[in-house]
Amino acid sequence: MRGLVMKSTGSWYLVGAADGQYYSCRIKGKFRTKGMKTTNPIAVGDWVEFDREAEENVGTIHTLVPRRNYIIRRSVNLSKQTQIIGANLDQAILVVTLASPPTSLGFIDRFLVTAEAYDIPAVLVFNKLDLFSDEGLAILEEYMRIYKDIGYPCYTVSAMEGTHIDVIKELLKDKVTLVSGHSGVGKSTLINSIIPDAELRTGKISAWSDKGKHTTTFAEMFALPFGGHLIDTPGIRELGVVDIEKQELSHYFPEMRQLMNQCRFNNCRHINEPGCVVLAAVEEGDIEVSRYESYLSIYHNEDNRN
Repeated sequence: MRGLVMKSTGSWYLVGAADGQYYSCRIKGKFRTKGMKTTNPIAVGDWVEFDREAEENVGTIHTLVPRRNYIIRRSVNLSKQTQIIGANLDQAILVVTLASPPTSLGFIDRFLVTAEAYDIPAVLVFNKLDLFSDEGLAILEEYMRIYKDIGYPCYTVSAMEGTHIDVIKELLKDKVTLVSGHSGVGKSTLINSIIPDAELRTGKISAWSDKGKHTTTFAEMFALPFGGHLIDTPGIRELGVVDIEKQELSHYFPEMRQLMNQCRFNNCRHINEPGCVVLAAVEEGDIEVSRYESYLSIYHNEDNRN
């Protein structure tokens, strides 16, 4: 049978099949050894082939259907390993707050670079609009200007008060969307505003909770009542950029990508080389200093926890 992976605890996978049933599945014994470099060989959003077992609604996954794309991060506890947090995505949303907790520009940029690297359209949703003072609204406008100017869609919401939720629903309609952000940015409140009965599906599959210990390191997918799927991810404290070569990094900054072929040297790092048009654009204000600082931080493999 073929099914869609909706949730994972690391050893058990909840798979939604074409017959409308959910199956608690494990992977075939040797599956993990097939050249997988991630902590999770199967991710939420993956399509898989599985065999039903004698026990009701239990199966064994034997084949992973080739992915259209995926998004990856460093594993939480094993910094040298990586974790796929969602597969077969149409877009990725980062929920951002300017306070309680603050989301740094560096964190936003790392998320956007990761999405660019894996060819996933990215969207920024600024939450907690109800908490903004006039000064905060001015800062918000500046944040949004930075990213709108380089082509990233930006939206504002108050998940708590339901402000602009209909706009977000339209954005999600008929698409597979991964939603991410720091813990505390209101991601769960936003999702509950979009899918008020999201927890009802859990009731139908209560037996699933007996199959394995729930962890906070895996995502969960929800079917949207108006079409499409939403993948809720655990709050991310830090976002390490992985599998990106230094010489390719500028390709994933749209404002640099459109200029870099004009540099004097083909192998320009955009750091201190003469004749670098990227450096000139930073000096002239055509590239935001914060974006260039993020480029340097990622280039030099500096940690980012904010």
